[in-house]
Amino acid sequence: MLQFFSKYKFFAIVLFALSAIIISIIYSILKPNKVLPVYEPDMVNTELVDSTVQYIRKYHKIADFKLTNQNGKEITQQDYEDKIYVADFFFTTCQTICPIMTDHMKEIQERLREDKDVLLLSHSVTPQIDSVARLKKYAIEKGVDDTKWNLVTGDKKQIYDLARKSYLAAKSDGDGGPYDMVHTENFILVDKKKHIRGFYDGTNPEDIDKLLEDIDILKKENK
Repeated sequence: MLQFFSKYKFFAIVLFALSAIIISIIYSILKPNKVLPVYEPDMVNTELVDSTVQYIRKYHKIADFKLTNQNGKEITQQDYEDKIYVADFFFTTCQTICPIMTDHMKEIQERLREDKDVLLLSHSVTPQIDSVARLKKYAIEKGVDDTKWNLVTGDKKQIYDLARKSYLAAKSDGDGGPYDMVHTENFILVDKKKHIRGFYDGTNPEDIDKLLEDIDILKKENK
């Protein structure tokens, strides 16, 4: 009996290895790839969505824009063409959630520094205060990589419309003052087709890890 097993030991090992490979292939075929949802306005808390788009159930996209970054360069949708990007809303004088959000955006920048498919975009909700010079100072202090991450200012109404009608990520208290747009802590994941694919708490480290995982899922989806 021992001679029998000794004689066929190599065959048994090969058979076992082949069986493992076949089982692995079958499992990968049968297991569906994870796909991120496409968020439409009617799926989001109505407090964060402008009434003019709340009814939209499909085909929602980020609108075209024309803003100015920390270097005084005009930034448009063309700068994010065929890119996955993470967007948020902040202001440089914010002392509550913004510093935490900026630190987490910096972490994403560092972890994806060599990834040319992913960019970052932060919109000031107080553009009348956050001039190009102020944004540049803030960018230097926070370690912003100009090739990866744009901090943008510009027309207040355009930024407001982007927040409420495109990114679905801001409230308004309607007082008409410099802080009348109340931004959320949300980071918004946008795919190469300008669709929203995820919302994440920019103050929560666990959500940052989830965001990075979801970026990997999006990249596989695009292959």
